[in-house]
This record gives sequence, structure tokens and C-alpha cells, in this order.
Amino acid sequence: MARRIDVTGAGGVRLAAWEFGDPPKTDPVKDGPGEAGAGERAPGVLLLHGLMGRASHWASTARWLSGRHRAVALDQRGHGQSDKPPRAAYTREAYVEDVEAALEQLGLGPAVLIGHAMGALTGWQLAAKRPDLVRGLIICDMRASAFGAASQREWEDWFKAWPTPFATLADVRRWFGEDDPWVERPNPARGEFYAEVMHESPDGWRPVFDPEQMLESRETWVYDAHWEELAQVQCPALVVRGLDGQLGRAEAQEMVRVLPRGEYAEVADAGHLVHYDQPQAWRGAIEPFLDGVLTDLKG
Repeated sequence: MARRIDVTGAGGVRLAAWEFGDPPKTDPVKDGPGEAGAGERAPGVLLLHGLMGRASHWASTARWLSGRHRAVALDQRGHGQSDKPPRAAYTREAYVEDVEAALEQLGLGPAVLIGHAMGALTGWQLAAKRPDLVRGLIICDMRASAFGAASQREWEDWFKAWPTPFATLADVRRWFGEDDPWVERPNPARGEFYAEVMHESPDGWRPVFDPEQMLESRETWVYDAHWEELAQVQCPALVVRGLDGQLGRAEAQEMVRVLPRGEYAEVADAGHLVHYDQPQAWRGAIEPFLDGVLTDLKG
């Protein structure tokens, strides 16, 4: 079960948040004695997808989290069912302020932030800025070093190569899972990941996001390194990488060293989409860390 909750981000952008659970956890601050949700407040978790992703990519993770946490996934600006205003800011500051606003409006903080790729960067930037809102942080396959100008040009060319509109969702799955030049070997999970960010339009299946907005969003962080902000994260933090992902082992371990309270985990047989490629191994990698954060909370 998922419940949609709209929140207002930076500059008045409407953001769609999705609370997972059966039934969803209610906020005991707002519930009276004897009402559903009354009693001890479930610790909050906010899940942040990566570039081009959406909240529903976290459904599997959020559902098992909801057994012990109030688990909410956010469609970030320009993504999913959140607003995509053409003149909105797609800066790092805007993304971070959106999450800051969501935590406050949802009453989740201090929460554990779980972020994939760009969402992980947003998570550690917010943790550095607002330590009072972040109890713990999980960084999934995101580099702290700069990607560089060549990387941005590759992405521009990649978007141009998409054979949109796709005639069917099966074509989406096949292209992103097999035919995409970026795919080294067939990857059905990748095909499913991209099928989930498509919607049917009059001429076929197209992405729910504007590729130009994605490039604009990416441009605000690919040219810079983010080590300084990483070093400012005071809460417990776990760096997770897929063995075949974008984050190399040496850099991941250096990130752990830079983090004041960093830990490390890796998932075998997983690429960049760690939580999608290997959901059970992903759970096994992060659950001990979450248990530790809960223990610290109770202690």
C-alpha cells in the first residue's frame, strides 16, 4: 500500500511524496490517544532516487522498511509525479532545499536518508547543512569526485540516441536492457527500471521527465568534487557500491575514510542500480547499518 502526500519544495514547486506500508505509519504527533498511530513514533526514513528515477523505484525497499520505520520516498523536482516547471531552478541548492522542506513538512526528521546516485549526493549535502534533520545516511553508488565535461557530453549524446517514442513497453525494456550501446551484457533489471519512467503519449511511450531538465540538473554537480561536504557529515553513514557500478572500490573506501563515521558495504553481481539489480543482497548490506542506527536511537 502507498499513500501520496504532496509537499511544497523550494520556490513553491509541488513535490509528490509516497508513504509505503500496510497500513502507512501515521504521525503520532498529530494523532490523539487511542487513535491509529498513537504511541511511540516510528523512526523516519526518506528515500531519494537518482537522476531520471522516481519514488516507485524504492517500493521494494520501502515496504520492508515500513515494518520498523515510517518509510517515505520522494519524487524529486522534474521527476515522477512532481512538478516539472520549465523555469524552475534545477540547482543543487534547490534539490537540497526540497528535501529539507519535505522532512519538515512530513514530520520525518531527524530521519535516515537513503539515496541512490544523485539522490545520495543530495542526502549528504543536506546532512552537512542540517545535521539536526539527518540521523543516518546511506550513500548508494555515488562518487564524490568530479565526473567532468566529457561525461556530460556523453550523456547529451546518449539522450539523442534514444529511439523515442517507443512503440511498446516491451521495446523500452529491450532497448535499455539489451540494445542500448551503454549495456555491456543483457540486463533485464535495467530494462524494467527504465520502463517504470515511461508514460504513454499519443505517439508512443516517452519518458515522464524532460531530458533537457535532466541534463540541466546533472550539469550542476558533474564538474565539481564533493569531498568537503562529505567530510562535514557527522551522522553514521554507509557507503554501498555495486561490484560493477560507477563507484570504484578505492574511491568508495576513501569516501568511508573521509566520513567521520563512515562504514562500507558492497553488493556482488550488481551494477549501478544496486537496489534494483539485487534487492535481497541490497537489503542484507544495509539492514545491519539501520539496526545500528535504531540501537543508537533507543540507547
